[in-house]
Amino acid sequence: EKGGVPKDFPQLKNDTFLRAARGEETQHVPVWCMRQAGRYLPEFRESRAGKDFFETCRSPEACCELTLQPLRRFPFDAAIIFSDILVVPQAMGMDVQMVPGKGPTFPEPLKEPEDLQRLRVKVDVDKELGYVFRAITLTRHKIEGKVPLIGFTGAPWTLMSYMIEGGGSNTHSKAKRWLYRHPEASHILLRMLTDVIVEYLLGQVAAGAQALQVFESHAGILGPAEFKDFSLPYLRDIARRVKDKLKEAGQDVPMIVFAKDAHYGLEDLSQSHYEVVGLDWTIDPRSARERTGGKVSLQGNMDPCALYAPKERISDIVKKMLEGFGTRGYIANLGHGLYPDMEPENVGAFVEAVHQHSNDNHS
Repeated sequence: EKGGVPKDFPQLKNDTFLRAARGEETQHVPVWCMRQAGRYLPEFRESRAGKDFFETCRSPEACCELTLQPLRRFPFDAAIIFSDILVVPQAMGMDVQMVPGKGPTFPEPLKEPEDLQRLRVKVDVDKELGYVFRAITLTRHKIEGKVPLIGFTGAPWTLMSYMIEGGGSNTHSKAKRWLYRHPEASHILLRMLTDVIVEYLLGQVAAGAQALQVFESHAGILGPAEFKDFSLPYLRDIARRVKDKLKEAGQDVPMIVFAKDAHYGLEDLSQSHYEVVGLDWTIDPRSARERTGGKVSLQGNMDPCALYAPKERISDIVKKMLEGFGTRGYIANLGHGLYPDMEPENVGAFVEAVHQHSNDNHS
């Protein structure tokens, strides 16, 4: 169904999230949560039980079911396709395994620049990542127009750091060693990743994604100079290239950039062709508004750990957050993903508080 053939998707009934992303007026503040399809839901744990993580990612039916689970429980204003950022390094030929208790692991990480030769030069995204596209298309049908569906990718620096570290890391010193010792090779790798990511995002839109989020989860491990050199140019390049291609087809989907802990990069990020800048909880909402000068919508940024608070307290925290951001050009979310031990009931209280307090403000 390539080449702009309409896929007869059901009509979208709630476009609040898309309107807020574009800075238009909304009836209430839209809300969704990073990792809303996750282990905090008993039904998610049940679906995933005994199955290999990446095998689940490769099953469109499984991804669709996991994406829809949170919507059956909570009145979220958007869904995000269930997948993982590490499918991109996999598509480039790297082996990644999800090790229980340890998380994602690359048995053979990149150690030196010559290891770049092991990567696929030309990645056929339809062949390597078609399973994500099929999951998106299936979910667009099954979601029945309830809310928009968000597609996503990891950003180049974040993916590079996983590919070199071989998994999660506190210091990211192996990856950062490349930036200081092998800057040219680092840029080659970042460019390779950028090329795949651009095609991947365009494929997601063709498959039915109605918005796109780029996760630069490891931004905060870089200082401002390294961020400007090894992260920001690629984030900008991705948005510009995706937008230009979509424009040719007369399409436009809002794009969100989430560079965690890159508080020093807020001004730059707000001038990077993304409609929305996602914020972590370390940033004060009012100061974020001032620093981004009304150029973009903002998304975030409640501390996920606030969900451990009693419900009344969650409601107060949300109210303050909404007062700080204002209700225009704002998408409520957490400042990071939900953790596995969080109470679904408290997630419900968060969603309800956003809708309730933002309705109050409008009347």
